[in-house]
Amino acid sequence: MNAEIPKVAELSLPQAFLLLATNDNTGKPEVPVFALRTTVAGAILAELHLLGAIGLQGKYVRATGTDPKTDFQHELELIRGKSRPRTPKWWVSVLDSRAEVQLVYEGMASLGIVEHVGEKHLGRFRAVRYPHRDHAPEAALLKNIEAALSGAPSDLEAPDSTATEAGAVDAATTETGAADVGVSDARWTDVGAFDVGAPDAGASDAATLGAGTSDATTPAPAKPGAQAPDARTTVLIALLQAAGLLGKLFPAADLTRASELARDYWPTRAVEDELRLIRLAEEEAATL
Repeated sequence: MNAEIPKVAELSLPQAFLLLATNDNTGKPEVPVFALRTTVAGAILAELHLLGAIGLQGKYVRATGTDPKTDFQHELELIRGKSRPRTPKWWVSVLDSRAEVQLVYEGMASLGIVEHVGEKHLGRFRAVRYPHRDHAPEAALLKNIEAALSGAPSDLEAPDSTATEAGAVDAATTETGAADVGVSDARWTDVGAFDVGAPDAGASDAATLGAGTSDATTPAPAKPGAQAPDARTTVLIALLQAAGLLGKLFPAADLTRASELARDYWPTRAVEDELRLIRLAEEEAATL
């Protein structure tokens, strides 16, 4: 049976997040459904951003003209086809849906990573769970994240989204309507997908992303044997932190730097803003 399961080499950000946010045995989410859906929406934006397909100009998400191979082509076309540019938070609210989550789950089920299990209630299928079938991808992701969190705090460096929003260069391109996403976005593109078969790979990506840019900083010395995390692992950490899951997965880790990362990266900042509004609405509804 195991011989029939295809070897999994790569995971997208939404897949990686959902895999870590799902209980191995029960196949149920480890976070509230609203947090799961909202973070998956942010992960889709982050995935398209890392592929170089979209970027942030001023306050708005814009397509760059790059056409990468991605499972989220439909979502990219939605962004491209919008007559007026929209904010990251607006796109998170639009992409926040049960259908998006199921599509990501079903993609992993087709790879043999999770199993589609339907639950019958009164003779009808009304609930679906996705318990893990292949535990190797999750183990590789956890190893990557643990290595990143055990390094020096400065090893986790968020994209310089503040420069993109307020910088003179981006302001000029926004006024002219150009699709160039700027230097800060360029550092976080073309990094590929997670290689779950080689957990320690990616240090070269991080070095490439940090080199040759005006806002690059000199990192503090890492712990002996520690490697700088690749861009995808860094963004995944930010997504897990925004969803409130990172502390559950790594209770002994110092999450201060991860909190800063989630706040500084524009897709995860949009996730946090949307979750904050949802929680406020729930609190207000409870007092009525």
